[in-house]
Amino acid sequence: MTTESSQFAPFRKTINPLKCLPFLIAHAGCLLALWTGVSALALLVCVVLYVVRAFGLTAGYHRYFSHHSFKTGRGFQFFLALLGASAAQNGPLWWAAHHRAHHGTTDRDGDVHSPVIHGFWWAHVGWIMSGLFRRTEETRVKDWMKYGELRWINRHHYLIPIGLAGALYGLGEWLRVGAPALGTNGLQMLAWGFFISTVTLYHTTFATNSVSHLWGRRRYETADHSRNNAILAILTLGEGWHNNHHRYPNCERQGFARWEIDVTHYAIVALSWLGLVWDVRHPPGPVLAEGGIPQ
Repeated sequence: MTTESSQFAPFRKTINPLKCLPFLIAHAGCLLALWTGVSALALLVCVVLYVVRAFGLTAGYHRYFSHHSFKTGRGFQFFLALLGASAAQNGPLWWAAHHRAHHGTTDRDGDVHSPVIHGFWWAHVGWIMSGLFRRTEETRVKDWMKYGELRWINRHHYLIPIGLAGALYGLGEWLRVGAPALGTNGLQMLAWGFFISTVTLYHTTFATNSVSHLWGRRRYETADHSRNNAILAILTLGEGWHNNHHRYPNCERQGFARWEIDVTHYAIVALSWLGLVWDVRHPPGPVLAEGGIPQ
């Protein structure tokens, strides 16, 4: 099997270095930091771009495009798609289609990245490096196919992170000449602002597939092996409350209890105050009561 004819079809666990070459290049690019060193500005840009692009994935790709957990206008929808694509994790339609397939077969034979079925390594990065699951199953995202701009981003998603990388290099060179006291340059900004930020975001995102189905606490007896993991929730802006999510996937808020930190949820609430999003879905009372959560 060389193409993704179906998420439910059997497949061989093989790695295709050519098909995952950009993924490997991103990791190799992190080694530039050994030569460029680090500056306070480069580190700041790294952290900011990690958080901003993580929000593009968590709020945009996941909670909006995959689950319709809130509504927004077409302009902000386009912005969320661009922001998510800048994380170099494929296009919004591919991401949503794949995630919907995951929810349909979680930790069963059709789940291509279940650590319970396939082991930790395959669930974390093996399925990405295989090159088997690259096609967008358009039948799973018929609700989004009517938007030409989303189809364009999905088809040319690689242009967005490439553009970001080029912009960071250009910014670093401009600052090297115009503000040498900042101690940065193009390669340093590229190494920290793009490669290290992107690779860190890769692995925290992938940990939701691997770690959150192996380690953590189960509030709900769902039909899968999902876990709530507080450390991962902090690193992923709230996605680590994975058992909560699998109990009620269409809810925007994933930290059901007040003490469960969910930065993405806080940001979406703020956006709702600004009128940029609306009809935000909350966990229903019976679901909270089932989990023993005070209302």
